[in-house]
Amino acid sequence: MKTCLRSIFAPAIMLALIAGQSVLHAHAILVEAVPAQDATVKGPDVAIQLKFNSRVDGERSRIYLVLPDKSVRTLSLEKQESLEVLHAQASGLTSGSYRIRWQVLAADGHITRGEYVFTVK
Repeated sequence: MKTCLRSIFAPAIMLALIAGQSVLHAHAILVEAVPAQDATVKGPDVAIQLKFNSRVDGERSRIYLVLPDKSVRTLSLEKQESLEVLHAQASGLTSGSYRIRWQVLAADGHITRGEYVFTVK
């Protein structure tokens, strides 16, 4: 009987351990952004906050701002107060459509990228 139970539960336990490891080593996923995707905000100064589902390395991560004329500005990241959040400040923004592009190094060692659009009125 013990052998039968072991043969049933051993694979289930192994699967749970493997699944748990993949969750621990998941890539960083953007879970919250300020300004939000497709939001309309007042300029000329806009605070940017990107929150991820896991720790990100602020030293090796980047936030880029694509301006309405398609030129790209690299934003300076502020000191991380939380290891899941990046902060930056965009100043001097005029009316138009802007794109945030981000690239982060997650705790699992993988780089993930993404982008979204917002508007300044």
